[in-house]
Amino acid sequence: MRRFMVASFLRSDEYKLVVLVRNDLKMGKGKTAAQVAHAAVDCALYAEKKDKKSFDGWYSSGQAKVVLKVDSFEELTRYMAEARSVGLHTSTITDAGRTQIEPGTVTCVGIGPAVAGDIDRVTGSLKML
Repeated sequence: MRRFMVASFLRSDEYKLVVLVRNDLKMGKGKTAAQVAHAAVDCALYAEKKDKKSFDGWYSSGQAKVVLKVDSFEELTRYMAEARSVGLHTSTITDAGRTQIEPGTVTCVGIGPAVAGDIDRVTGSLKML
């Protein structure tokens, strides 16, 4: 039986994946869920191919995912740049514009999977969505 962990209980040496969501877009729940899923899948597939250690650590510990909110595109890009500057993988999700959002709108950014403490140093001040 697989045990899933609650992200707030993760030790700093455990792995997680974080998705930052733009709160200013006021996406519906379903739209938000789809955008977060795109980011999580993209991050996981990248790590499986390019960062096997992080992928294996994250996958074997329950694939912890945490969704946090930012208030603007500018704030999103600041956190993304900071994550990249410390060597964390990021995945930017741009909407196709078929439903609620204009085509080409950046909706969220995935970070990781990586050691939880490394991600927390970048995103630890943000609130959950």
